[in-house]
Amino acid sequence: MNLNQITLPVKNIEESIRFYINLGFELIVDTPHYTRFSCPEGDATFSLSVTDQKFNNGAVIYFELETLDQYIKKLQKKGFNFAQLPTDQRYLWREAILFDPDNNQLKFYWAGENRLNPPWKVKHNRRST
Repeated sequence: MNLNQITLPVKNIEESIRFYINLGFELIVDTPHYTRFSCPEGDATFSLSVTDQKFNNGAVIYFELETLDQYIKKLQKKGFNFAQLPTDQRYLWREAILFDPDNNQLKFYWAGENRLNPPWKVKHNRRST
């Protein structure tokens, strides 16, 4: 199984398109109510969907990049204001936090080997059937 995409709710699609293009994502689907982007590396995509409903989804979207600190500095020069600059976390990831125009939380991070193989990795899946 492979994760296809994540869809974020937005109020203003044009503002959100500009925001994500300025972050470096490529717009691959563009309609008045729905857009999809491809990530600069790999084959992952994510989308935005216009909603008139009030939302506060609490989801956190993670974007991984090895050159985290340099990328964040580049975005700061473009005017992006981060809620948290790159910070080493107790779970061995380095993360920066940014909110999009609709308050969706984005984390830019680098975990290296610890992403899939942290020191506390489960040795066997006791929940499999």
